[in-house]
Amino acid sequence: MTAETSALKDAWRFLENSDSIASAQEVEAAIRRIAAEIEAKLATAYPLVLVLMRGAVVFAGQLLPQLRFPLELDYVDVSRYGAGTQGGALAWRVAPADNVRARAVLVLDDILDGGQTLGAIRDRVLALGAASFCCAVLADKQLAQAKPIAADFVGLRIPDRFVFGCGMDACGQWRNLPEIRAMRGR
Repeated sequence: MTAETSALKDAWRFLENSDSIASAQEVEAAIRRIAAEIEAKLATAYPLVLVLMRGAVVFAGQLLPQLRFPLELDYVDVSRYGAGTQGGALAWRVAPADNVRARAVLVLDDILDGGQTLGAIRDRVLALGAASFCCAVLADKQLAQAKPIAADFVGLRIPDRFVFGCGMDACGQWRNLPEIRAMRGR
C-alpha cells in the first residue's frame, strides 16, 4: 500500500468517526449574518482585511464577496498546531506588515479556540500602529476557561470538541468540507 492510499483510508475513517456540528446551510447563514454585521461597522473605514492562513481561506472566500464596500486584502500566517491536534508554540511564517499602520484592521480566522493565536496577532497589529483592530471568526469554541481575546463577529458557537471542515483541518485533511464536523470522543 502506498503512503497516499494509506492517507486516503485514514481520511475516510476520520470522517466516519465524526458527528455533524453545523450543516452547510447553517454555515452559509452564519456567514451572511457576519457579512451584514461587518458591513454595518466597517463600510466607511476602508479596512485592511488580514486572512489568517490556512484555515480562514474557506471562510474568507465565502465572506469577502458579500462585503459590498472597498477594502484592502492581505494575509498573515501563524500556527500553533502544525499537522497535530494539540496547540503548541506560536510559529510565525508571515507576520503582519507595516501596511497595518494607521489602518482599521479586520482579521479573519476559521476558529477562536484558546485565543492565543488571535491574541498574538492583535498585539502585533496594534504594536505596528493600527488605528483599530477587530476580528471575525466562523466558529467560536465554547471553553470553560476565559480567553485572552473575544471575537467581534462570530458565525457559530460550537462545543469544546475537536472540529474540522470549512477550512479547519483534521491532521491536514477535510478543510474542503462545506459543513463543520467534530471527532467522536474528543
